Amino acid sequence: MNPSKKSKRNLVLLSRSAAAILAIYGSGLHYAQAQSSDATAKASDDTNVAKVVVSARRREETLQDVPVSVTAYSADQISKSGIADVTGLALTLPNTTLSASRGTNSTLTSFMRGVGQQDPLAGFEAGVGIYLDDIYLARPQGAVAEIYDVERIEVLRGPQGTLYGRNTIGGAVKYVTRKMGPNTDVRLKASVGSYGQMDGVLTASTPLSDTVRVGGTLAKFKRNGFGTNLATGEDNYNKDVSAARLSAEFMPSSALFIRISGDTSQDDSNPKHGHRLTVGKISNAPILDNVYDTRANLNTVLGHKQQVTQSGISALVEYQVQPDLLFKSVTASRHDTSYAPIDFDSLNKVDFDVPALYKNKQFSQEFQLTYTGKSFQGVAGVYYIDANAYDKFDVRLLGTSTFTEGDIDTKAWAAFADMSFDLSKDVSLSVGGRYTVDKREASILRQIYLGTDGSPAMGNPAAVLFRTDTNLTKADLHREDKKFTPRISASWKASSDQTMYASWTEGFKGGGFDPRLNLVGTKLTLDKAKQGFLPEKISTFELGLKSAFANNAIFTNIAVFHSDYQDVQIPGSVAIDTNGDGKDDSFAGVTTNAGKAKIDGLELEATARITDAFSMSGMFSYIDAKYTKYIGAGNADVTALRVFQNTPKQSASIRANYDWNMALLGQSGKLSLSSSLAFRGKTYQFETPTPLLDQDSFKLWDASLVWSRSDNRMRIGLHGKNLSDTRYKVAGYLFPTLGEGSTTAFYGNPRTYTLTLDYRF
Repeated sequence: MNPSKKSKRNLVLLSRSAAAILAIYGSGLHYAQAQSSDATAKASDDTNVAKVVVSARRREETLQDVPVSVTAYSADQISKSGIADVTGLALTLPNTTLSASRGTNSTLTSFMRGVGQQDPLAGFEAGVGIYLDDIYLARPQGAVAEIYDVERIEVLRGPQGTLYGRNTIGGAVKYVTRKMGPNTDVRLKASVGSYGQMDGVLTASTPLSDTVRVGGTLAKFKRNGFGTNLATGEDNYNKDVSAARLSAEFMPSSALFIRISGDTSQDDSNPKHGHRLTVGKISNAPILDNVYDTRANLNTVLGHKQQVTQSGISALVEYQVQPDLLFKSVTASRHDTSYAPIDFDSLNKVDFDVPALYKNKQFSQEFQLTYTGKSFQGVAGVYYIDANAYDKFDVRLLGTSTFTEGDIDTKAWAAFADMSFDLSKDVSLSVGGRYTVDKREASILRQIYLGTDGSPAMGNPAAVLFRTDTNLTKADLHREDKKFTPRISASWKASSDQTMYASWTEGFKGGGFDPRLNLVGTKLTLDKAKQGFLPEKISTFELGLKSAFANNAIFTNIAVFHSDYQDVQIPGSVAIDTNGDGKDDSFAGVTTNAGKAKIDGLELEATARITDAFSMSGMFSYIDAKYTKYIGAGNADVTALRVFQNTPKQSASIRANYDWNMALLGQSGKLSLSSSLAFRGKTYQFETPTPLLDQDSFKLWDASLVWSRSDNRMRIGLHGKNLSDTRYKVAGYLFPTLGEGSTTAFYGNPRTYTLTLDYRF
């Protein structure tokens, strides 16, 4: 790559300006680049900021050298910040939204650079991929997992496909677990906090011989609710999660590494019900003062309380064929089950109640070859996944129970490669490509039963069938999508401290079928239903500069990008009149391919060690995401009326940390005081602006006081989150014409305090 002197000068000036502002004014934005653990960081002296090693391109590289938009968090940084789960990372990530989905405790809604997927139903692929090591999690249920037993978390923004097994169109979040050491290692983490919080994580590993190591983790996370269910007396927004992981590692020779692992978790928290934003249309029920309180009366599904269970097993084989050639095999099987009582109306009556059951299972296999030569590096692989997503639920509303069952099979395979060539000492070129085949089959059944006691499939065998609206089998609903997606990037080491890069990437997400489709009461024809919705496509151009200043005391990363986004999949629900009496009495899924959009953005991350004791870090991002073509119902052009959901135009954060030496309990150590402030601009919950549900801009203030023993065997921390006790919406439902009118919101956590103890025996 040989950019013009003007382009280089402008980027360098921008980078240096950001560093100067950070150092002079002390207002650097919260930088998500990790202050990494010993396993992943090296610093040339105590005044430097640690250099983070990541595997974003399937080989170890320092974060400042890799020409990719990636942010990394080490286990040490996560511990010192008191971050509990993956949603806690979102406020420090540029152009990223991570939150618990509406009406759930553990289903993840994720968006990056305007691309994502809010609906967790079968049939909809995630826009942002979640990986546990190299294993892609096909469904969002259970993805809001507590963070434990990780070495680091890497977050890649933009389309992924030439480096990863499963193609993801928006980005990827990757949990990297640590390998076991050669000595017995036992670690305990205990936490107590506000709202009755009591957490415990016990991790242990030991060698059985020179070639075999075993280990495991047991974890429990428990907390009372932020509010109360006034109908049942139970806590609302509480937590009750158990988890476990077992691993065995085998090293028959210095060239061969094998890991067999299994994990499981169970979420027994109460149903998380929403807060009504409007007075009841029929009952005139008032709006409650506490946004975490509810009057919802639906608490079971098929006699089963709310519960999410998930488990998986995997086998990793790494064989060093030659010093510069590594073969890797990743085999995995996972499944999860969710009993989800969803009370849309949040009132103590059967007005709009939806007991739902989700079941997902997947098998995946990936083979990789990674070459790391002196002037040529790359990865090539093949990937296969066989997944099934199943859901069934009743809609109990206005004297009827509408039963919906969706059963979606996905079989996909792909071949991918990404190669980097050093054209000179300072210039390198990367080219990659992926060929993907996605096959989907679906069966969808939709029936209306008289009465609100439910359907036979959901526990009422005496139900009387009124009408069958949809009955399509996998012989009716099937499609195959094929796509080649290339990637090309060039990087230039402008100096020993600055790396410029430019990349162009195409992304792809296969089409599918809405499991709520209704052939009666909507204008959907049978032919249209059989076609399903089309694949999404995106092409992204990115230009970036990664810089170091003052002998590696200051780092800045800047990226600007432009994306052309086509055939955007917009799942939604509309109220319908099923019996022709002129009143809406149910809802149906209507998924459209909106058309086209253009997305432009800027991302800045910076960190600086101003003195040996004082450091600052921060982030700022800006995004301009607009639909350029959006055809709605009846072929109406509604482009000017639509917005991007879960994509605030601006987001920023700032963090300051001060360390000083202090002995405690007769042991030498270091005390760290840190404080951060995060800002998020106005966020729309849906593509149509909804003033009641949309969240205006807000700020969150966190602070931590952490003492770490000099030998890193003990850490004691006091963490305060949302210290200003801000109320902010993260999700919601909008069905204002149905029954009592269902406009309900779900909120982020209130002010909390947590005292943590980490001890390594």
